[in-house]
Amino acid sequence: MTGIYIHVPFCKRKCPYCAFYSVAENDTLIEGYMSALKRDISRYERDVTADTVYFGGGTPSLLGADRIKDILETVHKAFVIHNAEITLECNPCTVDKNELSGLISAGVNRLSVGVQSLDDKELAFLGRLHDAQRARQVISDAVKAGFENVSADLMIGIKGQTKESLKRTVSQLHDLGVSHISAYMIKAEHGTPFDSEKYLSQLMDDDSSAELYLALDEVCRNFGFERYEISNFARKGFESRHNLKYWKLEEYIGFGPSAHSYVGGKRLYTEPSVERYISADAPELKVSDDAPDPAEEYVMLGLRLREGIDLAKAVSLGMTESQRSRAERFAEQCSKSGLCVYSDGNIRLTAKGMLVSNSIITGLLS
Repeated sequence: MTGIYIHVPFCKRKCPYCAFYSVAENDTLIEGYMSALKRDISRYERDVTADTVYFGGGTPSLLGADRIKDILETVHKAFVIHNAEITLECNPCTVDKNELSGLISAGVNRLSVGVQSLDDKELAFLGRLHDAQRARQVISDAVKAGFENVSADLMIGIKGQTKESLKRTVSQLHDLGVSHISAYMIKAEHGTPFDSEKYLSQLMDDDSSAELYLALDEVCRNFGFERYEISNFARKGFESRHNLKYWKLEEYIGFGPSAHSYVGGKRLYTEPSVERYISADAPELKVSDDAPDPAEEYVMLGLRLREGIDLAKAVSLGMTESQRSRAERFAEQCSKSGLCVYSDGNIRLTAKGMLVSNSIITGLLS
């Protein structure tokens, strides 16, 4: 079945490390966005069945429970929604007990909280608007409100961050009832404030970040969060169904400015401009790739996952036998170096291998 992604491009304030498209919240823009979004969604007329809906951003929780309910009612009219996982990303400073209850009433059943850290010094460096106590309170309130599936985002790579501070954060998240953790290494994305000497001097070098990632992998496992994708850890049964669609080459339809879609074997996107999104009679879908190589995509995306890839399937998708032979030899080398587990054509990256996944993918496809 199809996934639905809804990009909400509004934030109270843009974090200095963030490269995702967003603009400052503005009542006029929000109302125009709501009208354009519902018009965009309504074009489908129930000819597609979907089992995931994901509100990303930006800060989707800024819309408030009433607007989220309005959007979901439009989604239900336009699509056949079957047993859906409905996720909403939130910033801890944008929700309270009433809003959380309202989101559940609206139909949201999975909450992704932008925690980033439970250390106040690290949060201040990241430019977050909340402190650790606020993040803990929101997670606690969400669980009490009835959310049985709560995910927390974390960031690693801040100078001074330690294995001990990460362990404390994961331990607290576990005790609060979090079922899923997404952890990302900080990158100084081009065009962001972090891409400056002021911030670069306060980030870890690659080797230190790698050590911290490996420590996080172990800590998460000790607390019952198994790594199922490079950056994602979950208790059994709480893997993100929507995000798995990206990595398993399943179709998804994106709505909103800068949203991406994968439909009919093509990769499409809407340009990142909320003003143009509002003013257009219909969003212009631009093609980022009209004929992605199935075997190449299977290898690139499949290796992100815990189960890895099967070379026989890669061949069925277009990998040549000579490519397969080279891939087998390269996989054997990686296995001896502890970067992957290779058996009967199946290649699964280890935690150590995840750190150099791009190089391994290049070697397998060369």
